[in-house]
Amino acid sequence: MGRHRRHCKRSVVFHAIFGVGLLLPVTGDIWQRAQTPVPVVAKAPTIEINPDDWQSLAMAVRRQANRFPGVSGYVIKDLKTNQIVSANEAESFPSASLIKLPILCAAFQAAEEGKFSLTQTHVLTRADKRGGSGVLKIAPIGTVLTNRELLELMIVNSDNTAANLIVQQLGFDYLQDAFMRLGLLDTQIHPDGFRLTNRHVPDDNMTSPRDMALLLEKIYERQLVSPVASDQMLDILKHQHLRDRLPRFLPTGWLIAHKTGLLRKACHDVGIVFSPQGDYMICVLTSHDRTYKLAKRFIASMGRITYDYYQGSLPVHPSSLHRPVMQTSRAPAPVSPAS
Repeated sequence: MGRHRRHCKRSVVFHAIFGVGLLLPVTGDIWQRAQTPVPVVAKAPTIEINPDDWQSLAMAVRRQANRFPGVSGYVIKDLKTNQIVSANEAESFPSASLIKLPILCAAFQAAEEGKFSLTQTHVLTRADKRGGSGVLKIAPIGTVLTNRELLELMIVNSDNTAANLIVQQLGFDYLQDAFMRLGLLDTQIHPDGFRLTNRHVPDDNMTSPRDMALLLEKIYERQLVSPVASDQMLDILKHQHLRDRLPRFLPTGWLIAHKTGLLRKACHDVGIVFSPQGDYMICVLTSHDRTYKLAKRFIASMGRITYDYYQGSLPVHPSSLHRPVMQTSRAPAPVSPAS
């Protein structure tokens, strides 16, 4: 009976932490309320997309990327047909919180190898707490969490305290070796990379669009670590709370499993979208000298163009089949220095 009461108490605290996370007024990689779509700007250019021509999508996203006043890299792939469009996919970017995705994968790999237990518990101390994104920084001292719960908080709330506790257990050497064994070519992890300063650090965490795309596709195909582990990782990614980038214009009823990053003038979002017409992957990474708001708008606009392509691929009434070209119903969010 005593064990049951402790389990119930721990479960209540864990879910309370998630509840608090939903109420926090936050910035960066913590959850924000879904923003109202940017109003249509009358003079914004219309991007034409032919839903039967992948190249029209490729041209549209390239045009939009060329308008971004910074460096961007992206990979968009149809997971049914394997059609792909990409640019600067091997470019290395400061990872910000995107590093938490390969950490998640490495943790499940370590669990598979018997070097890490998902059920092991940790009692939260004051020394454990880290600033920045997350909800554990305000959780009561003494909160008991399993490693599985820490991994979930690390992704869903981009929790820095949870990430630090996982990294402490696995170690930087193990993580870097695991990244290499997972097939990542451009992903580097360093202690300096977890500093929350916006200034340059000597050794930042780095990654690339192609590395993020590799992990997401392996998870989707149930080939990362094991089918069961892949399913669990995908489920965690589906519960990501942040909605101000790729999910911003997501059509009603569509799901996305994704992870964001935002720090040191880097702003990213990578994910898998589950649409009625087929699933696809979209990874957009940026580095810039402007505002984060501008970068978020750009990523949202890349998502919107892609969503419109897939919406146009849905079955339509025969009377409309004579129209070979679909125009987006809303112009992409304008990319402009104005906030």
